[in-house]
Amino acid sequence: MRLNKHISESGVASRREADAWIAAGRVTVNGVPGVLGTQVKEGDDVRVDGRPLPARRKDIYIALNKPRGITCTTERDVPGNIVDFVGHRERIFPVGRLDKDSEGLILLTNNGDIVNEILRVEHGHEKEYAVTVEPAVTRTFLSMMAAGVRIGGEKTKACVVTPTGSASFRIVLTQGLNRQIRRMCSALGWRVKRLVRLRIMHIGLGKLESGRWRDLTPAEIAGLLGK
Repeated sequence: MRLNKHISESGVASRREADAWIAAGRVTVNGVPGVLGTQVKEGDDVRVDGRPLPARRKDIYIALNKPRGITCTTERDVPGNIVDFVGHRERIFPVGRLDKDSEGLILLTNNGDIVNEILRVEHGHEKEYAVTVEPAVTRTFLSMMAAGVRIGGEKTKACVVTPTGSASFRIVLTQGLNRQIRRMCSALGWRVKRLVRLRIMHIGLGKLESGRWRDLTPAEIAGLLGK
């Protein structure tokens, strides 16, 4: 395991911070100053400023039903930031984003390695949303949403769209452009009144109440890690 990853997994710093510590000569491995490419084996004595690292952190994976008005940022000076809202005892961060005006399922973790695995478009991971719009939906609108809409100079990927009412539908995306659903609807002349994320991959919102969070089950974690 690379030295910066070993340090980050102890929970004392991010990989970027660990890189800075290593470059500054603050880190030793078995008494020898570490460098950015140093590999660490089980049993190696890794120290920062002469002090041993704490025991390896326990990975945290939680699901939050984010209410409207909460911002998905780790910047603590932002009012309504998601980190302070959750108030977890461990240092965690959101996996991806759910814009301030939207609500529903978002995952948070302290395991940075899993983030890119979940977010990479080429992996085709599904995210499902319930959307309420105005005016009422039409068959043409739904078919155009499903076929892909040109926004920001590119056409969105084809997706599954299912009507659920006169002015509502569900949509399953495999990409995550910024404010994608709102922009798709706007490009076709509709306005999103409410947007709720119901599912990320195999993890569903279920009966989790707005503003509450829960730990993922072992089966859910195994699915995230590809086990």
